[in-house]
Amino acid sequence: MLTPRNSALKVRCKLQSFLGPALACAGSVFLVACSTVLSEVPTQVGGLPAGTPQRPAVTPEYPAVHEMPPPRTAAVLTEEEKKKVEAELAAMRAEQARRAKATGLPE
Repeated sequence: MLTPRNSALKVRCKLQSFLGPALACAGSVFLVACSTVLSEVPTQVGGLPAGTPQRPAVTPEYPAVHEMPPPRTAAVLTEEEKKKVEAELAAMRAEQARRAKATGLPE
């Protein structure tokens, strides 16, 4: 291995040899932060607070994506009911617009 003769090159080589392990240590800190081991650590050191609920003993199953939902229990509105609801909404909207004009607020 060649040794650098310039003092600036020596400093640069030392810095590069220090930078790799320093980055590895910093990366490991971030990985450890994601682990579940921290849940058993006391609160003063960075563990979970006292009021945190316990984890479930059995992990919940993922929802079945391909299964159809159960049939609806509520009936769909008829055309007459839809028209009635739309008329009520239009009347409410017109009343609110009328009130806004009376008070001078923009619509």
